[in-house]
Amino acid sequence: MKDLESLSASQAVKALSKREIKATDLLLSCLDRIGQRESIVKAWVSLGKENALARAKELDKGAIQGLLHGLPIGVKDLYDTYDLPTSYGSPIYANHYPVTDAVSVALMRQAGGIILGKTVTTEFAFFKSGSTSNPHDNKHTPGGSSSGSAAAVADFMIPLAIGSQSAGSIIRPASFCGVVGFKPSYGKISVAGVKSLAISLDTLGCFGRTIEDVALGVAAMSGDHQMAHVADLYNKPRIGICKTAYWPSAHKETASALALARHAAEAISKGVIRDHVLPKACDDLIQVQSRIMQSEMSRSLAFERAHFYKKLSPVLLKQIDDGAKISYEDYAKDLLKANKARASIADLFNNEIDVIIAPSAIGEAPMLKDGTGDPVFCREWTLLGLPCININVTNGPNGLPVGVQLIAGPGKDHFLLSVARAFAQALPDPVLRDQA
Repeated sequence: MKDLESLSASQAVKALSKREIKATDLLLSCLDRIGQRESIVKAWVSLGKENALARAKELDKGAIQGLLHGLPIGVKDLYDTYDLPTSYGSPIYANHYPVTDAVSVALMRQAGGIILGKTVTTEFAFFKSGSTSNPHDNKHTPGGSSSGSAAAVADFMIPLAIGSQSAGSIIRPASFCGVVGFKPSYGKISVAGVKSLAISLDTLGCFGRTIEDVALGVAAMSGDHQMAHVADLYNKPRIGICKTAYWPSAHKETASALALARHAAEAISKGVIRDHVLPKACDDLIQVQSRIMQSEMSRSLAFERAHFYKKLSPVLLKQIDDGAKISYEDYAKDLLKANKARASIADLFNNEIDVIIAPSAIGEAPMLKDGTGDPVFCREWTLLGLPCININVTNGPNGLPVGVQLIAGPGKDHFLLSVARAFAQALPDPVLRDQA
């Protein structure tokens, strides 16, 4: 079998489990691709080639170990790894080696995954850009903060990579890079061993090239192995479009993406696809999310601010300082608003709708010099703790990918994957249907 690096994660795992390919051969193909492209894309902070090859050889000789047997994986440099440096995107932690793996990394290893290396993250998963470029055009950003993970999967360096989202750090880079990005329900995956930015928001997830890929990844990361099997969609769901209050920020390509998404959704939906407005309790959620994030960030990074002030970027320092000015009383009020909004959104999903389709980003990836992009179309869904998945739908004026996100009710992760696969299969472009 040639071009092993082009296999999706689910294709590779099936071939590995049947011994049709070797873990060592797949790993070497990925390393060869990295060797060809890393100087342009710059997706990696570190690679553990020797340990990964040794692990691959062990797996080729032994019994099939688990869901991810022999699959190379990229890990966002926000997750602790005992055998690779973990810098959290900051010079403060250069050459920092944690004693243990993050829980999710340990579970992926237990499932037979091979940790190939650490992918670039922005500084402490905030907005200061890393070195990574968009693999479709290296003058553009891959998005943030999970920039290296999204770019590495999009560029066929790795079949599966893991990221995190506190505002829009999985969905936005997935859209910019043209890959499937899955942010499961808040709390689905343990955040233990992952550097926290905002504990009420931090959610772990992954990137792949198909819906089955990300289902496989989250199944291993969470320990919910049933999630690896995406069920067929037998009953037509109630689907609606939610442009959100920030629709005026959307570029033409995002409007086109939503129109194409509406067309595909009509093929699988029960009833007419209507535009939905969120309940009154969800008003101003963008501002609430932003304040909660700032307030929690100011405490999460209190040690770094106190001891390494000069090694923090000005943009991060300003956010920390602004967060420190938010009183705990006001922070508690925002948490209460968020809880009321979650209750109202649960009622919406219980009584009126099964899946929402919304923009993933305001448009295609901006230029590198302009930053990692605006997460405005992701913030409220993250605050609400809902499962979200990005599906690539069209291209923008520069030929760069543009996706939409499908969003399901609280805890409906399995169901969302089924709808996402049916939705991808209904897309008119046969290349886009490959995401299914």
